[in-house]
Amino acid sequence: MEKSSSSCDQKLVDGLLCVAFIPFCFEDTLEVGNGSDFKVHIFSSSSELLENLHKKWSSVKKQPYPAMYSSVFGGIILDPAMMVLPIDDHMVHRGHGVFDTAIILDGYLYELDVHLERFLRSASEAKISSPFPRSVLRSILVQLSAASQCKKGTLRYWLSAGPGDFLLSPAGCTTSAFYAVVIDDDISQHKDGVKVITSTVPMKSPQFATMKNVNYLPNVLSQMEAEEKGSFASIWVDDEGYIAEGPNVNVAFINHDKELLIPSFDKILSGCTVKRLLALAPKLVEQGHLKAVRTTNITVEEAKGAAEMMFVGSTLPILPIITWDEQPIGDGKVGELTMALSDLLWDDMLAGPETQRLPVPHV
Repeated sequence: MEKSSSSCDQKLVDGLLCVAFIPFCFEDTLEVGNGSDFKVHIFSSSSELLENLHKKWSSVKKQPYPAMYSSVFGGIILDPAMMVLPIDDHMVHRGHGVFDTAIILDGYLYELDVHLERFLRSASEAKISSPFPRSVLRSILVQLSAASQCKKGTLRYWLSAGPGDFLLSPAGCTTSAFYAVVIDDDISQHKDGVKVITSTVPMKSPQFATMKNVNYLPNVLSQMEAEEKGSFASIWVDDEGYIAEGPNVNVAFINHDKELLIPSFDKILSGCTVKRLLALAPKLVEQGHLKAVRTTNITVEEAKGAAEMMFVGSTLPILPIITWDEQPIGDGKVGELTMALSDLLWDDMLAGPETQRLPVPHV
């Protein structure tokens, strides 16, 4: 898109909204550098700044972020121009923060409580105290979902050490901060298979891999590596040669004995969706489709020799994998058992028990 005098670039990094202006040819300018003809605009007021932000958002056909909550602002924000974070927040410049995600599907929040429990465990491990008790956090997330009027999408939320200064220690942060945003997005069942590669980017140590924190640079580089090679995503292998996980999803396999195998969680994130799959999959054992369901250490040789392979994650919920490092998995087609497991999860998301699905009281 061609840049104009009021253009601004919006970037979304794992759901975290940052807005960066690229100003050109404004009246009030400041010369930069020796002999440079580049001029940097100086905003004379907050109203002028907001006017430029509103110009940008007015050109967006559909608002992708219908609502945000900020404990710094103290409420829910419906104006996308104001969905911003303090630059001195320690999550921004030091990565001292944790996050989690819940799904909104057909006006219901799926597995909110499970994700919220993991969220608070991650915060404890990151030594971040919540500014609110769990019950208030939950209430904020439900009210935010209602205010968004979003029937399908994702609810992402963060706990940060908070704003305060640019030092390494968060000692100067007066209080932690809680942010959340609803992202209007299509959540649908995946039926086509994808290609993956083995990542050459070192995976995070168990201390950080098992905590859902915002330090996602290894994940980003791993994902970029896959995309540069024409694949959907990558697979991490740990230092002992066992299968770990994808860049932001778990991975699972069906071996030729019709066993569902999921890598052990001692070095990777214990995904809420894959744990729900572990609870649902025994139904296929009862029906005689699967022989067993278990978590175990899986070697690369065993994994690449599997009959079926899949990613498992909140927004998928299951994505078939048919090619790994240019070699087919099984017969190179989407497996029947993969889709049977996908149907189990999808049905649970659409019509599961009240313990899994919370109706959003849309206003």
